[in-house]
Amino acid sequence: MKIRIKSNSIRFRLTKTEVDYFSLNGFIEEKTAFVNNAFSYRLEITNQEDFLSAYYHDHKIIILVPKEHADQWISTDMIGIEHKMSLGNDNQLFLLIEKDFVCLDNTFEDQSDNYPNPNAVC
Repeated sequence: MKIRIKSNSIRFRLTKTEVDYFSLNGFIEEKTAFVNNAFSYRLEITNQEDFLSAYYHDHKIIILVPKEHADQWISTDMIGIEHKMSLGNDNQLFLLIEKDFVCLDNTFEDQSDNYPNPNAVC
């Protein structure tokens, strides 16, 4: 699972295997180790929310995905789910989860488990 953070936006990208794991277990989590600590990020299915939501606790970003949205995303060719979460005071946090496609340009990254890029076909 990849994470991209820029300003007030967070994007998670998942490979086929990661989407399968998420579907079977209801969550997926990654960790990046540092010398004295670790940073984690987690995607989790919930029955308590109507839209994507996120929180940060104990060095971990957690994005909650409503079960209905997760089921549709997992079982169809739907690319992503997004939501602008209100933070109050006219601030928003843009959340996006999406399936990871094969890049069209050269990359050194292993992409064997990525989804076929729909832009690769003319």
